[in-house]
Amino acid sequence: MKAQSVDVKQAAGKILCSTVFRACGKKLLAKGRLIREEDVELLRSEGMTQVWVTELEEGEIGEDEAAMRIAAEVGCGSLEIRPAPGGKANLVAAENCCVLVDEDLLRQVNCISGAAVATLANFTYAAAGQRVAVVKSTPFAVPRQDLEAVVAILRERGPVLQARPIRNPVVAVLYTDPISADKARQLFDGVMRQRLERFGASVSLSLASTEQPRALVRSLEHLLRARPTVVLVASTTAPAGPSDAVGWAMVEAGCRIERFMAPVEPGSLLLLGYKDDIPVVAAPGCWRSTKPNVLDLLLCPLLARYRLSGWEIAGLGHGGLLE
Repeated sequence: MKAQSVDVKQAAGKILCSTVFRACGKKLLAKGRLIREEDVELLRSEGMTQVWVTELEEGEIGEDEAAMRIAAEVGCGSLEIRPAPGGKANLVAAENCCVLVDEDLLRQVNCISGAAVATLANFTYAAAGQRVAVVKSTPFAVPRQDLEAVVAILRERGPVLQARPIRNPVVAVLYTDPISADKARQLFDGVMRQRLERFGASVSLSLASTEQPRALVRSLEHLLRARPTVVLVASTTAPAGPSDAVGWAMVEAGCRIERFMAPVEPGSLLLLGYKDDIPVVAAPGCWRSTKPNVLDLLLCPLLARYRLSGWEIAGLGHGGLLE
């Protein structure tokens, strides 16, 4: 692809190489635009006689088409694809969602020439209408072989990004304290509600219990029978491990412990278990403040009904120092 200066009358059907501005400094036509007959008349009306243009050569795909073709393969879920000037395509959340990103695949795609894909971080909350990713092609044109290489790997291993919707989550909360059942509720209820509001959620049902093993088991079983999206345990104490009162009660209530300890600070004493497909989360100390902690990393995917694995939690260490 070669740029050349041509008479405006001969520019129709060619690609504009540089942005054209009016005499007042306002943009007239953006670079990368395929010039139409009406654009020629617009340029002439502004007194322009020459413009820099280029044409696609054999084996090349225009930047806008290339960006849209890649965008169609990059993401799935509750997404909309919106073309943008200059060989870009934006992926926008169609509803409140959790953004899930295959970071290894994203890196592999970005190693191939022809386009660059940028996304929000993995497990990020995105509100409806928010941009979650952008695809940018090389200026003006992409070699067909590069485009086909990107599309092939995305079809084989993709998608890179999933917008997993958060729809009417049911959040159950168990407040616990060794002595006073209502102490934890009084301490943590305000922070609990503020934190959930960040993800468009609220407390649907709650109980308070002393940290006596059988009382905890009965309370957990009662909450689990409601089939909530997630159960959050807000304790005034820090667990010594899955064998402490909260952990023991989780196991007795039928939970399988997925992970104890997270490489995140604050929040290293995380305890995550599953009763069938319902996650039960204890994060001691994390309900005392609205400052960032492990809950900000985990609540979004859990509210989107994504099953977090111990392996994924282990991967939070990179960037896990939150303060």
